Amino acid sequence: MPRKIDISHRTIIFIALLALSVWLLYIIRDLLILLFVAVIFTSALSPAVNIFVKLKLPRALGIVITYIIVFAVVGGLLASILPPLIEQTGRLITTLPPLLVDKFNLTSVDRSIFQSELANVSKSLYTLALDLFTNFLMIIFLVVLTFYLLLEKESLQERAANLFIGRQTRVRNLFIKIENKLGGWLRGQLLLTVIIGTAVYIGLVILNIPYALPLALFAGVLEVVPVIGPIVSALPAIGLAITISPVLAGGVAAMYFIVQQLENHVVVPQVMKRAVGLNPLMVILAIAVGGRLLGLAGGILAVPITVVIQIIVADFLREHK
Repeated sequence: MPRKIDISHRTIIFIALLALSVWLLYIIRDLLILLFVAVIFTSALSPAVNIFVKLKLPRALGIVITYIIVFAVVGGLLASILPPLIEQTGRLITTLPPLLVDKFNLTSVDRSIFQSELANVSKSLYTLALDLFTNFLMIIFLVVLTFYLLLEKESLQERAANLFIGRQTRVRNLFIKIENKLGGWLRGQLLLTVIIGTAVYIGLVILNIPYALPLALFAGVLEVVPVIGPIVSALPAIGLAITISPVLAGGVAAMYFIVQQLENHVVVPQVMKRAVGLNPLMVILAIAVGGRLLGLAGGILAVPITVVIQIIVADFLREHK
């Protein structure tokens, strides 16, 4: 006789609440990603803020001074780079399409198709501009959110630690470890951007490719985009080299390929190992899995998420030993 299985009302309610919670988390996943990014920035800026706090300055004033220093450094870099960047980028955009048309001797039909594609690109750029404006508003929100997280960091950590009665000290130490690793990851990512941008710039200068500065900066910025970023950043340089010589285009493609291979298998794993202490193989796997699960944002944030999981799991295993 088959055995009868009774499911209590509590079990049904628990399953329903669990499913509802998972659904709500999925709905607000963008907000959770933004909150996690704010936590990363908070972790990176906390050491500077703590220096001003130790100098007996109010915490809010220390945060403001830290923001001023960061914005001044970024603004100084932009002021030194932007004039030649804008000039070279403008010339690149205006000269590359006609060069490609003349290089391949396009017929009138081909030219009309090419012009149509350029129109589509213009529409895409318009859409991108709107997206950048939206992202600009998100950046402002992120700056404000990071400010309040820095301001209330100790209070928030204390409240979270008090939820674990009898383990407050252990949870506080866990927060400190996570904060140090997340800050290290962001500093490592900035270092990667500088390394890749510099390597591409040197390679383009050696190959005598014009507009090396905007192309190298493009490659450095797209370094934050796993897998796709390096490929996309190579296309304008290869297209420009084709207008000069097919052999030169092959050389540019080979240079980008070498930089990408060094980036994927040497630079990224080693820099992230020093910054967050992850095994190089773990870094590669984390980026692959994160990109598959959450797309672009998942690929970018895969390493810091893995770091947090690793710290929590290691602490759990250490306790149960």
